[in-house]
Amino acid sequence: MKAAAFDYVKPSSIDQVLALMQEHGDDARLLAGGQTLMATLNMRLSEPQLVIDINGIESLRGISVQGSVLRIGALVTHTAIEFSPLVARHAPLLKAAAPHIAHRAIRNSGTWGGSIAYADPAAEWPTCLLALGGSVVARGPKGERRIAADDFFTGLYSTALQDDELLTACEIPLANADHWFGFSELARRHGDYAIVGMAATARRIGNALRGIRIVLLGVDATPVRARKTEQLLEGQALDTAAVAQAVESLRSEIDPLPDLTNTPETKRHLAGVLLQRMLPVATHA
Repeated sequence: MKAAAFDYVKPSSIDQVLALMQEHGDDARLLAGGQTLMATLNMRLSEPQLVIDINGIESLRGISVQGSVLRIGALVTHTAIEFSPLVARHAPLLKAAAPHIAHRAIRNSGTWGGSIAYADPAAEWPTCLLALGGSVVARGPKGERRIAADDFFTGLYSTALQDDELLTACEIPLANADHWFGFSELARRHGDYAIVGMAATARRIGNALRGIRIVLLGVDATPVRARKTEQLLEGQALDTAAVAQAVESLRSEIDPLPDLTNTPETKRHLAGVLLQRMLPVATHA
């Protein structure tokens, strides 16, 4: 199929984008990397009257350290994150997760902001942002605001962004010397959507973890924090018994949605497998 006819505009400033969004409302769609939008246009799942190409806005690019956070612009590509020295130093979870995203051609074009705003519950970046305790920077007619990742993902493909707001960047706390992270996912083939995935972060204190965040992808309508299991693990020595207890806790607290080929029971089991593999290496430098 081919996309339905639409008008196209490429503004040069965020203010111009916001004005167009206010004028056209639901009849407009933003074009960043295009890895999702172009597919939905061609399948006529989306039929906007206007496509707003934001790729000419340089302020939406770049990765930088600003005070105590790492700021990643909305137009930064997956590949740029994968090979960024700043990301490797200050948010190594993202470097570890990047190779799991689809294939190289998609990583070369797809954007960080597009992935976060689209809020696919099977996507890696929303899961990582939540695991890192990051926040979204949104700009609208009333100015700029920050939305904690814990409050941002509100439902299937839905977020706390207002209709007249643009996601301009995300901010992630800088990793400290005691930072620990883990990322893993299980898929039938590399590049396929994961059956289940997991991102985790914490502070490593001796043989224990503090401030742990465990987030699952592919099990619900949004990325899911395993809060009961986090509480169970907080400050506990990670011996064999503690790991086994955490795996049991995780399987009991999640209620996975099925997909076309996997039952909730399969996803529940595999989530436990990921945690069982991840925790034993958590306290080893």
